[in-house]
Amino acid sequence: MSVLKITDLHASIDTEAGTIEILRGVNLSIESGQIHAVMGPNGSGKSTLAYVIAGHPKYTVTSGSITLDGEDVLAMTVDERARAGLFLAMQYPVEIPGVSVSNFLRTSATAVRGEAPKLRTWIGEVKQAMKDLQMDPTFAERNVNEGFSGGEKKRHEILQMALLKPKFAVLDETDSGLDVDALKVVSEGVNAFRETSDAGTLLITHYTRILKYIKPDFVHVFVDGRIVESGGPELANVLEADGYERFTNASV
Repeated sequence: MSVLKITDLHASIDTEAGTIEILRGVNLSIESGQIHAVMGPNGSGKSTLAYVIAGHPKYTVTSGSITLDGEDVLAMTVDERARAGLFLAMQYPVEIPGVSVSNFLRTSATAVRGEAPKLRTWIGEVKQAMKDLQMDPTFAERNVNEGFSGGEKKRHEILQMALLKPKFAVLDETDSGLDVDALKVVSEGVNAFRETSDAGTLLITHYTRILKYIKPDFVHVFVDGRIVESGGPELANVLEADGYERFTNASV
């Protein structure tokens, strides 16, 4: 069993107005096979948490720690974190003109696995994963995220996750910009990944609608750069009914 552990994590960002602290003491432990949903209002720092775990250079960790099976994640480069088993599905995936999806996926798999996957078996892996996500086979020959709809971008993120098979996946507002049909397909992809692996998942979201399709084991309320309350799936129902007001008022 693997464990991703975040302890008293503080992180800041430099702006023209000065240094702003965004994460203010995050504590969270995720074990293999668990789905943790982190929910909170816009601007609470949820996406910053995702980026700090992945190693985005824009953010500076000022104190605290992140460990993966006891190893210091913060001491790793971005590519070392990926090889260690961390994956980030971005809220706003970037375009990579001139690079096809098929080349991008195989290059990524080679970097993570340490060797190029055998072409014969790799083609089968990709075709099956695309079929599971209801993706047209011609999608593989398009340039990465260039001209993609919101749903296509998110499907591509889940396709990467399915093929790279991380120990822990961080899904940063994967539901944003999706219509109901795309949300169902993406959610089915996440659930299929969970069923076929023992990976842990950190699901960051603003709304409860994705939790109708992906059932979390734990729900955490994130306000003002830290987790202010944790509970089971029933906590999402409370948030659906009452919103975040009592949590935001309590943090003032």
